[in-house]
Amino acid sequence: MSNPAPAPAELRACAEDLLQALPEFARQTPDPAAGEWGDEAFNRRALELFALQFRFNPPYRQWCLARGTTPDQVRHWTQIPAVPTAAFAEFDFSCLAPEARTAVFHSSGTTRQRPSRHFHNADSLRLYEEVLWRGFRRALLPEEPFPDALDLLILLPPAASAPHSSLVHMCETIRRRMNRPESAFLGSVDASGGWWVDPAAVWARLEQCASLGRPALILATAWLLVRVLDHPGSHQRRLSLPPGSRLMETGGYKGRTREVPPEELRKQIEAHWGLPESAIFSEYGMCELSSQAYDHFHVPNAVRAADPGRAQSTVRVRVRRRFRFPPWVRWEVVDPETGAACAEGAVGLLRIWDLANVFSVLAVQTEDLAVRVQDGFELRGRAAGAAPRGCSLMALEPTDPSPVANVPRS
Repeated sequence: MSNPAPAPAELRACAEDLLQALPEFARQTPDPAAGEWGDEAFNRRALELFALQFRFNPPYRQWCLARGTTPDQVRHWTQIPAVPTAAFAEFDFSCLAPEARTAVFHSSGTTRQRPSRHFHNADSLRLYEEVLWRGFRRALLPEEPFPDALDLLILLPPAASAPHSSLVHMCETIRRRMNRPESAFLGSVDASGGWWVDPAAVWARLEQCASLGRPALILATAWLLVRVLDHPGSHQRRLSLPPGSRLMETGGYKGRTREVPPEELRKQIEAHWGLPESAIFSEYGMCELSSQAYDHFHVPNAVRAADPGRAQSTVRVRVRRRFRFPPWVRWEVVDPETGAACAEGAVGLLRIWDLANVFSVLAVQTEDLAVRVQDGFELRGRAAGAAPRGCSLMALEPTDPSPVANVPRS
């Protein structure tokens, strides 16, 4: 069997340049978007990548030409045409030749018969794994080196059972980078293809961590967490995970279980597992992107401690969480009708420019509602029946300013 055709040399060079430029940015960095990732440098990289993708990605080139946009007309990254996530289900927005596509991630939680697809090869997976690891380290493992004693619990099926899930691939990458055993995966795939986890087994592992004094690092979707917490008999169970324990939750409910507002879910996790809100992180990502955002915990007039399991554990000040991407990503909240950037506090659609999407499309138009809050954004759910330009947007201002958790994650 012959080896897969390589990606275009210009794109491989672009990916390698990005890998070399990725900063070892720490949580304490005052401005992670400065220097190598300041506006001028980001704009230069984005325009260079746009020109390459216009050249090597035929569906994207047609998309841009239909909108009367070519690289010689674009002067700023905000002018680079964004592809709606729905279009990834209809066209192969990839710079890779069909014979070079050795992996593909599919969207989940969609009512469409055909899922969105993001094609990869060895070059793109190498870049994807590096950027996801750096973002994850900054959000959940800021210690250097990270604690050896952390017991990793992944409430998802292993990679072999879900080869087209970007979330599972992300968790498998984290497992390998942390050098943890494959038994870290506690989930499975049932006969219908749905994800399942044994709540009793999860409780047993957590109780073992508590009894041995081993901090736990838990990675899970929101709906699987609810299933574990709703397990018969669980409402009366209480344990106290050791200091240094932390949890990453992602994804939404997609009709699989009862929906719980994120603030209420965090309260239940603290009540049943002893994890303070400061040790619970939400992640935002999708199969069409290569990078992820995290809702960093902010306490006014306070500095977060190095140990997120202890940080501000006694503070009960209500704070507003906001998602932030790493500095190689830019985003805007845009008006669904005009495409113009919304003012701070206005509900719009989240649009993302991800430089790590070297081999597909760097500009992605999501169907997720968001609100800009200072240097970050809050999620406000999904646009109902969103068309490419979001003409059927239905947005209601929630009474709770906390972000909404029912956003699909693949």
